Amino acid sequence: MAFSANDLAQVRFAISPMWEVAPSFRLLKSTTAHPVHRPWIEQVRPRVLAAGLDRGWLAELIGTSGYVPDFLTPAPAGPAPTPAAEWDAISASPADRVREDLDHLARHQGHLGPRLSSLHADPPARLAKVTQEIETYWELALAPYWARIRAVLDADIFYRARTVAEHGAGHLFNDLHTSVSWDDSTLTLVRRKRDMPRQFAGAGLLLIPSAFTGPGLRTRVRPPDPPQLAYPARGVGALWETRPATGACALVPVLGRSRTLLLTELATPASTTELARRTGLSPAGVSQYLTALRNAGLVSAHRAGRSVLYARTTVADTLLDASFT
Repeated sequence: MAFSANDLAQVRFAISPMWEVAPSFRLLKSTTAHPVHRPWIEQVRPRVLAAGLDRGWLAELIGTSGYVPDFLTPAPAGPAPTPAAEWDAISASPADRVREDLDHLARHQGHLGPRLSSLHADPPARLAKVTQEIETYWELALAPYWARIRAVLDADIFYRARTVAEHGAGHLFNDLHTSVSWDDSTLTLVRRKRDMPRQFAGAGLLLIPSAFTGPGLRTRVRPPDPPQLAYPARGVGALWETRPATGACALVPVLGRSRTLLLTELATPASTTELARRTGLSPAGVSQYLTALRNAGLVSAHRAGRSVLYARTTVADTLLDASFT
């Protein structure tokens, strides 16, 4: 893909929730053990199966490999759109583009099932059901972990931005991934099946770090949007590392033993019942402490079916990090 000075001036980074939805859902469908995301898979897969999402719209739209319809990854309008903003963009996808994507998917899969055939027949009426299921998946699988994921993505962008400032855009591209190279105002992707001629793409380039994309890259070229390039973010290997609970003892005089214990237990999101079982505290006590921690901005709550999952916020992670130093 050739770059003019104008294209290079419009290269930007963005964090996209939907670029995490598709590859993470694909990972849950895979039967192959993943060396990095196994802890997340073990926690999330039972919730996704219980919700029946393995038999829904996403299961038909996202296969274990191959093409994912482009309308599921709309171009982020800003540096970090909210999940709801991206769902709105999906709902607003032009009908002809949805049908074009589904025709392309049918060529890959061999056919469209009854559910996707109905989407092909009437995209405006069915896209609401698709986005509703995406929202359910988000709350079950990604929202409880988003603070942790977002921290990794932000750190990657900070590193890349510093690379541009110190060494220039060419060094950024050559350092992005082993299959990407930059030479003579041209970006080359090794092993990409289709060319990316600039005349068939919008201006600039969107670089999107992803926790679940990998080990290769994913691309989306759909004019008039700028081309999108999703790449594995730095630091993903440490995403699910847990800290020993004993390291938080410095917080006990400030938060109290029970609240500190709950924060350390929330290295992985959990419900009130699960936290009571782990800690020996009463469910009523756990609920009371979680409310206090949530009001203080240390815990967030995410509905998962009939229960609520609680997760640490980045503020809580910062406090715990400080207690280790």
